[in-house]
Amino acid sequence: MASHIVGYPRMGPKRELKFALESFWDKKSSAEDLQKVAADLRSAIWKQMADAGIKYIPSNTFSYYDQVLDATSMLGAVPPRYGWNGGEIGFDTYFSMARGNASVPAMEMTKWFDTNYHFIVPELGPDVNFSYASHKAVDEYKEAKSLGVDTVPVLVGPVSYLLLSKPAKGVEKTFSLLSLLPKILPIYKEVISELKAAGASWIQFDEPTLVLDLDSLQLQAFTSAYADLESALSGLNVLIETYFADLTTKAYKTLVGLKGVTAYGLDLVRGTQTIDLVKAGFPEGKYLFAGVVDGRNIWANDLASSLSTLQQLEAIVGKDKLVASTSCSLLHTAVDLVNETKLDDEIKSWLAFAAQKVVEVNALAKALAGQKDEAFFAANAAAQASRKSSPRVTNEAVQKAAAALKGSDHRRATNVSARLDAQQKKLNLPVLPTTTIGSFPQTLELRRVRREFKANKISEEDYVKAIKEEIKKVVDLQEELDIDVLVHGEPERNDMVEYFGEQLSGFAFTVNGWVQSYGSRCVKPPIIYGDVSRPKPMTVFWSSTAQSMTQRPMKGMLTGPVTILNWSFVRNDQPRFETCYQIALAIKDEVEDLEKAGINVIQIDEAALREGLPLRKSEHAFYLKWAVHSFRITNCGVQDTTQIHTHMCYSNFNDIIHSIIDMDADVITIENSRSDEKLLSVFREGVKYGAGIGPGVYDIHSPRIPSTEEIADRIDKMLAVLETNILWVNPDCGLKTRKYAEVKPALNNMVAAAKLLRTQLASAK
Repeated sequence: MASHIVGYPRMGPKRELKFALESFWDKKSSAEDLQKVAADLRSAIWKQMADAGIKYIPSNTFSYYDQVLDATSMLGAVPPRYGWNGGEIGFDTYFSMARGNASVPAMEMTKWFDTNYHFIVPELGPDVNFSYASHKAVDEYKEAKSLGVDTVPVLVGPVSYLLLSKPAKGVEKTFSLLSLLPKILPIYKEVISELKAAGASWIQFDEPTLVLDLDSLQLQAFTSAYADLESALSGLNVLIETYFADLTTKAYKTLVGLKGVTAYGLDLVRGTQTIDLVKAGFPEGKYLFAGVVDGRNIWANDLASSLSTLQQLEAIVGKDKLVASTSCSLLHTAVDLVNETKLDDEIKSWLAFAAQKVVEVNALAKALAGQKDEAFFAANAAAQASRKSSPRVTNEAVQKAAAALKGSDHRRATNVSARLDAQQKKLNLPVLPTTTIGSFPQTLELRRVRREFKANKISEEDYVKAIKEEIKKVVDLQEELDIDVLVHGEPERNDMVEYFGEQLSGFAFTVNGWVQSYGSRCVKPPIIYGDVSRPKPMTVFWSSTAQSMTQRPMKGMLTGPVTILNWSFVRNDQPRFETCYQIALAIKDEVEDLEKAGINVIQIDEAALREGLPLRKSEHAFYLKWAVHSFRITNCGVQDTTQIHTHMCYSNFNDIIHSIIDMDADVITIENSRSDEKLLSVFREGVKYGAGIGPGVYDIHSPRIPSTEEIADRIDKMLAVLETNILWVNPDCGLKTRKYAEVKPALNNMVAAAKLLRTQLASAK
């Protein structure tokens, strides 16, 4: 039996690619330097998989930004504003699409299905002149081959590419993106032809949109596309890879009926019902790439259970046609457990990062082939048993408190309109109040202070002094800019989830457990291994310190329970909603302590609420019910005069707007500018929103500084669909990834735009 890996993390075990990218963007290193780092990482990844015994090793899963942007480059689908004039797409055009530049904004960025990974959304229309403009897939296949590794080149499938795209600005929203299939398939054929000429024997098309709720026309597009590609693919083994959920019966029938396809990759971790479809019928002579090792979490595989699953499948598809695989790309997990020097041995024995998952996949393949490593399986069984019986996993008091939540919906007693009136009397804010989302730039000096404190190189007294100085600097800057509701800038936090997890029980932390979120942005998700509680206050000292420095309202800054859950590696031994309720109770304690300390505005970020929405519509209601309930639990006990904010970013919110309203926050700040103000359309369509709302007026993920006029124009568009008395003015997201040289002029222009509109509104009365 053979083994296969869907994809692998790109950043490197110590985030080597991140630092190389940022050095290149800052013009501190050359394109050649960046390419050298990338080539070394690719070489190490391919060698690692080859040495582990993996037969089907992927190539072209490495990316300088994301794989969908790579497909956009391959197809030459560059929006006209970037001034690309044809030829091979270079770094200038590629990174301008991803990040924007001094003169034009970036393309829209959104979440990759229900993960915390992001992709750049293609902008397409009937006038796009597609052309073969990036030979990356072929180049990387040849590169691996020159190193003695025969790989499986991976392409984003043509149908998924179109289904993940959006109509470009000026194109009718009703434009059928699938009508572009005849225009992009010739380019796919060129790529296939070059791969065949280079010696490829397998090719993998990632078609993850097959797990979505698709209509008959969308399913027919898959049938048509692969029928068109059939002759081009002749002589190649073709794998169609799906992941992240079950296939519907119709999608499964479509998949196994595709012409010219040799193998099907199925996620058997999140796709818990898919195995029943296989049992009901699998095409004779085809390969099944069985995704039994979880590509999205860090728990060691239950090898005995996975082996049993594979044995069931072997009886259906045949020994020589079954391939052990990961459930999806390992991009979503940390790189290598070997780099973790501070995790205790017990917890470490429960885990497997990408490098360990490669070993697990091959161990399963060998076991099915009759070469079972008894010692490896025995150690795995012992670790599974240890995790189930460990006393550190269970806290009965927490479980009882969470169970007791189910009898109430935890709504605040007064409606939002009355609360806003009470809050305005206390806060006395102007029309179109300005604020920011929370974080301010994380300078090298600030990072050094935190790093040295963690390493015990400076005293707690020196650390507190340095953080207080940074807070004072941020407070003074906001007052100088005349921002209305201030933040303390979060200088004590490297990451919004990690910071809270470090102070909650039931969490463990890694040293190098980094996972790519987008571009060079990496996060280090905490590991929730047990029941969650809050031993002591987490943010009260810093928020109170910041409030003492100003007469203006200072926001207390918290991360909400759903976001902590969705941005962590979550225990898989109980339902996710039970863990979320436990976190909600911990945050509730913190909210009430902030209120007692005199903090009148408290922001509870739920940036990842939309991200966790199941891919199937039939599962939406249950998720939204417990997710929204969890948020309300956190703030149901505060006074009417305490203003509760929340924040959401980089997802499509329009389909959950009623659940957002049901969260019953006083103010929501929400990403808007980078998605062409898509959010505003929901209000144009008649949805009534009575709470405060701040759709972002500029994109903070781009170094570009918007003008006062541009921001004022955005606010004008908002005022066309939102009441003046509920509209807030703020950036899209936190400012930690930006430099002060960008932040100061951008915020200055934002405040100037708000004042300009206030003057116009006053004169119109």
